[in-house]
Amino acid sequence: MSLLILDTDPGVDDALALLYLRARNQQKWPDLKLLAITTVFGNADVETTTRNALWLRARLGLSAPVYRGAAEPLTRPRGLSPKHVHGENGLGDLDLSGAPLSPAGSGAAHERIIDLVRARPREITIVAIGPLTNLALALRAAPDVAGLVAGVTIMGGAFAAGNVTPFAEANIHNDPEAAAEVLAAPWPVTLVPLDATMSCVLTNAKAGELAQQGEAGRFAHDITRGYAKAYERLDGCVLHDVAALVSLTRPELFETRVAPVSVATSGERLGQTAWGEDGPAVSVRLRADGAALARHFRETVA
Repeated sequence: MSLLILDTDPGVDDALALLYLRARNQQKWPDLKLLAITTVFGNADVETTTRNALWLRARLGLSAPVYRGAAEPLTRPRGLSPKHVHGENGLGDLDLSGAPLSPAGSGAAHERIIDLVRARPREITIVAIGPLTNLALALRAAPDVAGLVAGVTIMGGAFAAGNVTPFAEANIHNDPEAAAEVLAAPWPVTLVPLDATMSCVLTNAKAGELAQQGEAGRFAHDITRGYAKAYERLDGCVLHDVAALVSLTRPELFETRVAPVSVATSGERLGQTAWGEDGPAVSVRLRADGAALARHFRETVA
């Protein structure tokens, strides 16, 4: 079983990732155990993403504690929230009313990451599906954590085309300095960029079928209705963050290249990931069998 810290900025596709995690943990032979959820700015401000994480924790019946993380990038102002993608509330404008939420855990997210990794050396994989600020702060505060994790899996980057600029993907572009530090650190990193995730589509028709297959399927359908409008040309929505988790459970669905990766921290290509010549090798999931991955997601949550 893999022990996970999910570093996230919920986010509609982040919610689908948590739904997938819940399903994997509920199966007869669970293979992913969620130890903690750490939040970061990105799809919304950190107050909103933390509220969303706490709401998802309650809505999905998760036991992992939630810790609030970074509110802004390491060195630059925070960009605008992509409300046209994730809605005003960050979760596709789903109704979030209901019972009061439990509070977030005490301490900053990067501090809790350090504590958890040191307590269980080489047992924990960090899955980062938002900006990488919390991970960079953890490295700055405790460089030894790089040698204590089982691995770091990141949804981020773009080698062919970006989604917030022609060159850059959102998670990397939101804090390129943090991404550069994380990718240069001596820990085992798997990067799942847009080159792989853009082929992983939950079509509107399949989402409609999911809605007829129980509570989890209805949730997946309902939360993605606004999100799908941002991907109208695909007639569905992209499972970016789910793909990062599936790279752990079904690595055979991906083509991988291992090489150093650099991040542009200035100029018009700000946030672009590119192949480097030196530095730690990164396992990059360059292509995915998107149809098989989407089918695996549907079968898992249904």
